[in-house]
Amino acid sequence: MDPSELRCKECYKKARTHYTRDSVRACLARLEDIIIFALFERVKFPLNPPTYDLFDGFVRETEALQFQAYRYDNPEENPFFPENLPATPFPFPEFLQGSGASININKEIWEMYFRELLPKFVKCGDDGNYAQTAFVDLKLLQAISKMIHYGKFCGEVKFREGRSVYELYIRAKNRKALMRMSTIDSIENMVKGRVERKVMVFGREVSQEHDFKGEVSILYEKWLIPLTKKVETEYLLKRLD
Repeated sequence: MDPSELRCKECYKKARTHYTRDSVRACLARLEDIIIFALFERVKFPLNPPTYDLFDGFVRETEALQFQAYRYDNPEENPFFPENLPATPFPFPEFLQGSGASININKEIWEMYFRELLPKFVKCGDDGNYAQTAFVDLKLLQAISKMIHYGKFCGEVKFREGRSVYELYIRAKNRKALMRMSTIDSIENMVKGRVERKVMVFGREVSQEHDFKGEVSILYEKWLIPLTKKVETEYLLKRLD
């Protein structure tokens, strides 16, 4: 089979994917596992500042290779340097609708990661393991990005379940109302409690002594949950474009 034909079939298969509130929540729960394990990997190394002298280039080259492997045909994936990549030549319709489908806040995620997340979790120092550090940083960044951009899928699922109500707020450009509808305190508290428990369980599995369950809860409360809700709200505001 011609590679381009295979790519078309795979893209079409993805375009037909059906998301539900339960399937979106299940994916977010799986991403919690990836993020927590990646944090355990990252805290094995100190900050290792020389890693970041060439980190931009490392990410750009990695994304270019992953583009060739069709990673970014998947609407769940968002590159950190989209300007470095050609447009996808097979624009099949996706589950996401409207101009909000192209929302990408990875520049904000990048700044948050290096200015606030790393200093909170990683000790100062330099052990010379720059390649390993770069690899784990990118793994963690991509998992965080995927989770936050899943806000678009959360928004689309909710829109389809309550279209008449959402249309009123969207047409009125009522950002506050849409943000309020994306906030369910009981769910957020459940997520924070779940990630704390996972840190304890996964820490025993990897024999890691570092106890950062409180920090992970803060990570979700201060950054991951608010940014996911931001993406959801911005997506909904553009849903009818």
